[in-house]
Amino acid sequence: MLLIGENLNVINRVIGKAFKERDPGPIVEEAKRQKEKGMDWIDVNLGPARKGGPELMEWVVKTIQDEIGDTPPLCLDTSNIEAMEAGLAVHKGKAIMNSIMCRPERYEKMIPLAVKYNAQFIALMWGPEGLPRDENERAALAVELIYAANEAGIQNEDIFVDGVVTPVNIQQPQLMSLLAFQEMLQDIAPGVKSTCGLSNCSNGAPDHLRPILNQTYMVMLERKGMYSCIADAYDDKLHAIARGQRPDIVEVIHKVMDGEEIDMDSLSKELQDYVKTARVLLGHTLYSDSWLEL
Repeated sequence: MLLIGENLNVINRVIGKAFKERDPGPIVEEAKRQKEKGMDWIDVNLGPARKGGPELMEWVVKTIQDEIGDTPPLCLDTSNIEAMEAGLAVHKGKAIMNSIMCRPERYEKMIPLAVKYNAQFIALMWGPEGLPRDENERAALAVELIYAANEAGIQNEDIFVDGVVTPVNIQQPQLMSLLAFQEMLQDIAPGVKSTCGLSNCSNGAPDHLRPILNQTYMVMLERKGMYSCIADAYDDKLHAIARGQRPDIVEVIHKVMDGEEIDMDSLSKELQDYVKTARVLLGHTLYSDSWLEL
């Protein structure tokens, strides 16, 4: 599983302040730390960037790449189209645009930017009516947006599809719908890549429980063909799982997915917790903040 570091984000108090004050120190430090952690891309999230967005994105991209070079490449994340273009114009190497929603008024403006700057992009399955209700609506949106990109000359290999991850504590069935969609994706568009905002699945859960939810869902998504995920750059266990260093965790989650009988008494407490978490994410048991204690 390839990883896109999520932590260089305007909602982070330190990073947000550095963006506002044009203070390169915290921004460069964060980028260097993510590079040391082995992130495959670094997400640079400016949010809406309504005031001075183009100038800010240009400055941030230059500031980071002047210090760390063009590897890892950046994933430029803003809803401000002008700011997106400003960042693409100065980015060295192949950037990812995060993201293009499946709304004609958005993708008709943003797909040409991907063509102009030879950028990859994340196709966000967020349509005119918002979040798709199920995997079939996700598939319909994917076909629409990928077709528009192909018509503009963009190959599937430069498209990352994001089916939208939702919080387990309020939209548990949507997590299963995304797994079903992920399994359909290569039939819909052979060669297309995929990604997701992995940490969204644990939004609202107690902080100490968020990592195991993220780690478990990542394993599930990867088994269904997920290519990459936008994730916490500092979750070392998640990195170990993603890099194939914890096959024991992967194996026990796969057993839950396959409906195998599991002798809980034969497992360590750590692996028991992954079994319980997998059952919650698959909807076998209802979510509660105390699922590991049951």
